[in-house]
Amino acid sequence: MTVKKTLLICAAALAFPLSAQAQETLTLYTSQPNKDAQMTVDAFEAANPDIKVEWVRDGTTKLMTKLRAELSSGVVKPDVLLIADSVTMESMVSDGYLESYLSPNRTKYEDSLYSDKGYYYGTKLITTGIVRHQKALQQPTDWSDLVKSEYKNQVAMPSPLYSGAALIHLATLTDDKSLGWNYYEQLHANQMKAQGGNGGVLKAVASGTKPYGVIVDFLAIREAAKGSPIEFIFPKTGVSMVTEPVAIMKGAKNKVAAKRFVDFLLSKDGQQLVLEQGYLPARGDIGVPAGFPKRDAIRLMPFDAAKTLENNEVNKARFSKIFEG
Repeated sequence: MTVKKTLLICAAALAFPLSAQAQETLTLYTSQPNKDAQMTVDAFEAANPDIKVEWVRDGTTKLMTKLRAELSSGVVKPDVLLIADSVTMESMVSDGYLESYLSPNRTKYEDSLYSDKGYYYGTKLITTGIVRHQKALQQPTDWSDLVKSEYKNQVAMPSPLYSGAALIHLATLTDDKSLGWNYYEQLHANQMKAQGGNGGVLKAVASGTKPYGVIVDFLAIREAAKGSPIEFIFPKTGVSMVTEPVAIMKGAKNKVAAKRFVDFLLSKDGQQLVLEQGYLPARGDIGVPAGFPKRDAIRLMPFDAAKTLENNEVNKARFSKIFEG
């Protein structure tokens, strides 16, 4: 080999280091907001420099429509999913699309926050509670307050026909023995308005159009921190929750890297990232974001994702009959 050829090989090695040449690619489909998704990918890549993440982001409904269209064509593009709720993940489990993986980090989580067979794991808690305008006359402390006469035509809530979190909230509350479907009938009788999503509720209460509302925690708490005249209340009976689960696709091309991604999100560093993003971590040994009460003051209501998936259409129909029939 000539000296010139040797120098060219050395130059090529310097231009393309071995670590870069050996870098694997992981494909992520996520419904996280763009800023959060970029933070998640950046943190994972920093902790795993041998893995490059390519990600596709859209709302859960649009993302799942895209994914299912690909799957129906026999194409599995993503290695991992990180989407809004466990009910959607249960639909993927029932159709046989997810890989079982028992992450060693699961021991740090309550059993209710992940699939017992390891098909998916909740990564954060986005709860639904009550938002109140600071000038409102009443001080609600529980769900039962909203059906009292003092709250008649004073409360806004997202529609479960539009919002996934609201649909999970409906399933959670109607499955509670102290509330049930009778509670939603009482809400309707008390002229509660159910329309649009959580953003609409925030706007209505912040503007004073409605003194009270039903809303996801971080929206109200973040706006209050920015100076909006509202406060968020965690009801005494408990809150419903969306857990933003992560899962590995059964047809994943890079399952080793996918498992490392799951392990990272469930690790202490991954959960610290959730905290930095302003959400309540799913893991109990991490703190809470600014504006949240102590963790032991937040009661999580029981939730069965598989049962909710089975009853989704029936729940929608029954809700529609009460509020629109």
